[in-house]
Amino acid sequence: MRAIVPGLVLLAASTAASSAAPYQLIPGRVPLDWQGPDGNTVVLDAPQGLIVVDTARSPQHAQAILEYARQRGRPIAAIINSHWHLDHTTGNYDLRQVYPQAKVYASTAIDGALQTFLAKGLSGPDKALTDPAVPQARKDQILRGRYRIAHPDTLRPTDAVVTSGPMTIAGRTLDVHLSKFAATEGDVWLYDPKSRTVVAGDLVVDIVPFMDTACPDGWRKALGEISRVPFRTLVPGHGGVMSRADFATWRMAYDRFVDCGHSSADKKTCVDDWSRDAAKFIDAAHRDYVREAADYYLTTRLRSSPEERQRYCKPLKAS
Repeated sequence: MRAIVPGLVLLAASTAASSAAPYQLIPGRVPLDWQGPDGNTVVLDAPQGLIVVDTARSPQHAQAILEYARQRGRPIAAIINSHWHLDHTTGNYDLRQVYPQAKVYASTAIDGALQTFLAKGLSGPDKALTDPAVPQARKDQILRGRYRIAHPDTLRPTDAVVTSGPMTIAGRTLDVHLSKFAATEGDVWLYDPKSRTVVAGDLVVDIVPFMDTACPDGWRKALGEISRVPFRTLVPGHGGVMSRADFATWRMAYDRFVDCGHSSADKKTCVDDWSRDAAKFIDAAHRDYVREAADYYLTTRLRSSPEERQRYCKPLKAS
């Protein structure tokens, strides 16, 4: 994990004086061990300071964002969370410790998640915390996530995004969209008409759609909404920047995967199809991971019981 930080800081330093660029990308990662993923971070310039879109999970990634702000000599004026998953929101608290005036813009979907999905992270003792064989770094990550869940204001927005439309954030007007019941109950994505750039959050994930809290058919609808804006460049929640043609390829792969999941085809066929259709986005190191993840989402989201398939297609509430 630590080896990547100098690269992130170096990337920030190389463009520290270039406020003319439409955005600054601080890339996330999807590790293959116990460490949770970090989502991509996009930093935008605004009259009142910097706008940070998604803050990732690890403290190293949060420090890379803060280092970029220091090198630019500009405050972080606002944070936009594309959705509530902890690999996109955990760093909010780190940034606001340094820039307490920074507002947080996000949907209100976090409230239902705190009562349900995230509540599981606080229920019962975690054996990993008392196991001497577990690395301290892993224990620190568990405690970091638990602290956020136990202190929900570290995750909640200060300014809720409740509908789509233009919003003025830190003095800059952005085209803000809210897609409901897609990758989560409320996914926020941005379109910048000037640079014709979409910041998509986890509505687009290069290697495999992360369906843990997804309503797959609502997600399909959200991809259609993205396709109707005249963007040239799209920044996904995980993975490299995409062209419009790349997005069309990924969207087709997503549609085929969901259709296969709803069909009677055997799971291997569906996994093979995803691996082939999305091949240009899947690096060699993640091929086995992608196949395992696709198989898992087929079982848990696309071919589970009718009740389970609809779990994330309606507001989350504690039972």
